[in-house]
Amino acid sequence: MTTRPTRPTGRAPITSVPDVDLSSWDFWARPDEEREHAFRLLRDLDAPAFFAEPEVNFAGTRGPGYHALVRHADILEASRTPEIFCSGDGGATNIPDLPAEFTEYFGSMINMDDPRHARLRRIVSRAFTPRMIRQFEADVEAAASRIVDDLLETGPGCDFVTEVAARLPLKIICDMAGIPEKDYGFVFDRSNVILGATDPEYGGDPQGIAHALLTAAMELQQLVQDLAAHRTGRPTGDLISSLVNANIDGERLTTQELASFFILLVVAGNETTRNAISSGMRLLTLNPDQRRLWLEDFEGRAPRAVEEIVRLAAPVNYMRRKVTRDHEMNGTFYRKGEKVLLFYWAANRDERVFGDPLRFDLLRDPNPHVGFGGPGPHFCLGAHLARREITVMFRELLRRVPRIEAGEPERLLSGFINGVKHMPCTF
Repeated sequence: MTTRPTRPTGRAPITSVPDVDLSSWDFWARPDEEREHAFRLLRDLDAPAFFAEPEVNFAGTRGPGYHALVRHADILEASRTPEIFCSGDGGATNIPDLPAEFTEYFGSMINMDDPRHARLRRIVSRAFTPRMIRQFEADVEAAASRIVDDLLETGPGCDFVTEVAARLPLKIICDMAGIPEKDYGFVFDRSNVILGATDPEYGGDPQGIAHALLTAAMELQQLVQDLAAHRTGRPTGDLISSLVNANIDGERLTTQELASFFILLVVAGNETTRNAISSGMRLLTLNPDQRRLWLEDFEGRAPRAVEEIVRLAAPVNYMRRKVTRDHEMNGTFYRKGEKVLLFYWAANRDERVFGDPLRFDLLRDPNPHVGFGGPGPHFCLGAHLARREITVMFRELLRRVPRIEAGEPERLLSGFINGVKHMPCTF
């Protein structure tokens, strides 16, 4: 049975590979520097380490375990060969296989393989092209300006996560979907539960994690069904209108596909960008030389700066894949049915690819990070949008509040999301 994860005290330090257990809450409660050391030990092994799966009370029988892919080269190759390392057999966002009742809500394209994945992505991708992102650039800028207005009015000592970093992606995703402002808080709370159910602040009863997840998902499903009912045949120009009325080569989204995509949209669109902005503010605070460098030429250095923030923030720790047939990759043999976890956070710190990988370097070039996922069909659909939001938010902050600094972050207790729940700021 799953027990409530806690932040342990008096832990023994990680000194060797046997001390590392990526399925333990103890590991994910450790400070960044300890986890970085652990992943460095794993990257130095001759082959990926194998771990037992965590016990999860809603997943039934405990699974057979998984290989931890922590090297950049392994993650690139696995991402490029989805026909061998698949997402749809049991789900990509969890270590245990998803029970059937979860697939209605969490069975979106992130947990699919082609041809179903390609069909769904073809229908929804038109809303996330660079051309479409440029169409609401002014909305992003206006939202960021309003957030900084409110920050200056509130004064120093605020929670940077809830009052700055979370507000921009929340508003933009909700506006894209046609969600009224009165429901912003509702979406924010439910997305916190879905990605933070293992954290005591969001998950409630330790035996009720499954119930909390399903309840939050059902409530978001009801919201999108209400929106869709009003927009079917009566489009209003938002994303939900486009999706419910889309007919691409005779293809339409089913009600279930619309609901699961909507949950993916509001959860991933909020949480990941929020955590990148929060981590970016902390990185700029700890590296004042890099802040000065960016201020000298904000626009010219913004593209590389944003990529470096995403590299070190790595908002999603991992995605799971299942091996479809016996296969050898980079000297390691994988058997059909085995699970592998692609640890993006670890790959973004791979010494074989990134010189001085723990250094925050706004001029880093090249920067082949996998913060938006590896290459292939599952590369983040919202990457263009995330880059614009991060750029616009820091443009507004560094222009109007150039001395803003972030305090010590309070991190989300999660193995899946590298999240920041709260972080004080001063200016």
